[in-house]
Amino acid sequence: MAILHPEQEKIRQATRRFVAEYIIPRAAEFDRSGEFHSYLLDAAQESKIFAMAVPKEYGGLDYDSVTQALVLEEWGYGCAGMGTTLAASILSMDSVLVAGSDEQKRRYFTPMLSAKLGAFGLTEPGAGSDAGSGKTTAVRSGDEYVINGSKCWITNGAIAAVYVIFALTDPTKGAKGLSAFIVERDRSGFTIGTIDHKLGIRSSNTSELLLKNVRVPAANLLGKEGEGMKVAMKTLDLARPAIAALSVGLAQRALDECVNYLNKRFPGKMQPGQTLQFKLADMAIQVEAAREALHHTMQLRDSGQPFSKESAICKTLCSDVAMRVTAQAVSLAGSHGYTSELGKYMRDSKIMQIYEGTNQIQRLVISRAVLAPAPVAAPALKVGA
Repeated sequence: MAILHPEQEKIRQATRRFVAEYIIPRAAEFDRSGEFHSYLLDAAQESKIFAMAVPKEYGGLDYDSVTQALVLEEWGYGCAGMGTTLAASILSMDSVLVAGSDEQKRRYFTPMLSAKLGAFGLTEPGAGSDAGSGKTTAVRSGDEYVINGSKCWITNGAIAAVYVIFALTDPTKGAKGLSAFIVERDRSGFTIGTIDHKLGIRSSNTSELLLKNVRVPAANLLGKEGEGMKVAMKTLDLARPAIAALSVGLAQRALDECVNYLNKRFPGKMQPGQTLQFKLADMAIQVEAAREALHHTMQLRDSGQPFSKESAICKTLCSDVAMRVTAQAVSLAGSHGYTSELGKYMRDSKIMQIYEGTNQIQRLVISRAVLAPAPVAAPALKVGA
């Protein structure tokens, strides 16, 4: 693991205590209910942890990228569903950080200071990895835009206070006609559709968003018309390491719980057989390698260097590790693994390979970077240029 500054270690320990007190004791209960509980927001409000990515000039904590990863790993360790709630809210903030004006940032970030949630509305029923093929439109009408369409599988969809919604301002241009908008929850015509029941991360909220003649001020446009795809891709570059961090925490939790069970199964000086020991060693190797890849990516991000390839690598590596390690933990624990919380960790892991860009898409991103004739820094997004 990267060597931490004293302040980073202090934040990690404080987060660990918070997770131990407020998340771990109720994670199984929330998983069984399959519902989000506002209890978490109430507990987190004083710490301002939902504003950890918000710059200080807007009242936030302004944590560096490595520190954000430390926090998210601890939340993933406690409960990946609750960690997803935090990560998804940060995802929506990242869009505003990438493309928002000073006024938009002040307006959008203010609710986050009191543990209100944000949501990121890109995916549609027929447009997942290919965001430009969506059907949601935004038509200019005077000093407003009128948005019509729907979004699906939106984390925090039914519980957010404010959203970043992507819509086509010029459907004839496909992805080049996509634009991004801030949409407040109380806008007329904006309603919540189906609330999804999921295999894993069941303590998070995932739902459909319905927009029927939703009017938003032109001032809610993020950047310029047609910049939505750039905003989305830059945002997802920032967000993918968050999924990696949750994955590392989840894998570490599965490894720890598996070891705890085996220590009880083989008490005293007894040791599990060598084959089992080798499997545990492989699990530990994978978790530590994933953590190192995550911290390397976050250090690149903090240094201002290009990190799109590394973002895709660490998301893919860490989520694949989480899936393998949690499945192995269930297998090593046998019937106990199948009937205990180890099963929850395996269920929670699957989504890590899917959201914020499937691992198949990440491999395309990585292969294109590897095949490029020479490394080229991604151009900075110039809002309004």
